[in-house]
Amino acid sequence: MKLLLVRDLLSADSTEGILYVDGTQECYTLELPVKDGLPGSAIPPGSYPVILALSPRFSVLNDPWVKQYADEIPHLQNIPGRSNILIHWGNDPADTEGCILVGQSRDKDFVGSSRAAFEQLHEKLLDAVTAGEGIMIEIQGGIPS
Repeated sequence: MKLLLVRDLLSADSTEGILYVDGTQECYTLELPVKDGLPGSAIPPGSYPVILALSPRFSVLNDPWVKQYADEIPHLQNIPGRSNILIHWGNDPADTEGCILVGQSRDKDFVGSSRAAFEQLHEKLLDAVTAGEGIMIEIQGGIPS
């Protein structure tokens, strides 16, 4: 499975984009602002493998909705100088510590209907993993200056 994140709106507070799954638009994304690619900045552009794995951050929460996904959160692998970078739900830059947030709608520095967007994306990712497919994400745009 191929995920393509095309960043199209950059601000001082966030980086917004559109996520495609195998060439079809899936949802909108929100990340930290583009700075230097290091922690505290948007992920550097490039291609990264994605695995579904336990999230220590989400596995300790008591929210039943969160618990159903906590063991199989999408993790981006092999990002230089970064670890534990996930794709998950959230609405604004305060909800991410460097991860990619997903939503069905967007506004400036905001994605909405995030849990619904995550549910739909997660189902597709889980189907790919169950079928024995690898998952890659290519991130385009937002090159640090």
